[in-house]
Amino acid sequence: MAAAAFANKTGLIVGVANKRSIAWAIAQAVAGEGARLALTYQGERLEENVRELAAGLTGALVLPCDVSDDAQVARVFEEIERSFGGLDFVVHGAAYAPRDELSNPFVHTTREGFRLALDVSAYSLIALSRGALPLMERRGGGTILTLTYLGSERVFQNYNVMGVAKAALESTVRYLAADLGPKNIRVNAISAGPIKTLAAAGISGFSSILQVYRDRAPLRRTVETSEVADAAVFLLSDAGRAVTAEVLMVDAGYHATGM
Repeated sequence: MAAAAFANKTGLIVGVANKRSIAWAIAQAVAGEGARLALTYQGERLEENVRELAAGLTGALVLPCDVSDDAQVARVFEEIERSFGGLDFVVHGAAYAPRDELSNPFVHTTREGFRLALDVSAYSLIALSRGALPLMERRGGGTILTLTYLGSERVFQNYNVMGVAKAALESTVRYLAADLGPKNIRVNAISAGPIKTLAAAGISGFSSILQVYRDRAPLRRTVETSEVADAAVFLLSDAGRAVTAEVLMVDAGYHATGM
């Protein structure tokens, strides 16, 4: 019988909000292959959800983490070091923009809204990578994975400043990959098709976006969180050991269409 892909591996997953989260689908997939996980939650509102989900995993840590707070980020890695000793992978699923910044015309994006969206959605990947670096070096390398969307390249109604943040995130993936590659740390992103998650609830007209994908994507459908998780397992495991600085499209082929 083949060994589990993540046997004796430890990982940090940031961005689980509820059972519909892409980050949670990834957590289930890697845990099913033997990984021991640390999950973080953002604020008391989500703590109960994350703790309830983590209860179904073996030996999972559940830690608070506001990714815009360097002290909280540092405490997460201190706890992981105490509990795990090292770290093999990080999944970054944190993203946020104030609702008004998504619904108002893009030209009215506020300076504070822009700063917050870029801080939480893009800079946080740098902060988490920096914290993970010494723990990954102890393991001889590691893998970092983030989640993005096609709104980084094309205009989607009511996506606005989040599209700019995702563009920054994808550029960050490439720069981190170049910086950390000599340490045998790979950095990639998955650009998933639209999925009904808590984050998507903040995008007005989201149902119409889903229908456009069903009408125009080559596979004539949207995607499921389990399909994104399968792609994540590939990138996080040794099967993807030669892949870095990549944005893998998992969107039923929609990115390739014109009209």
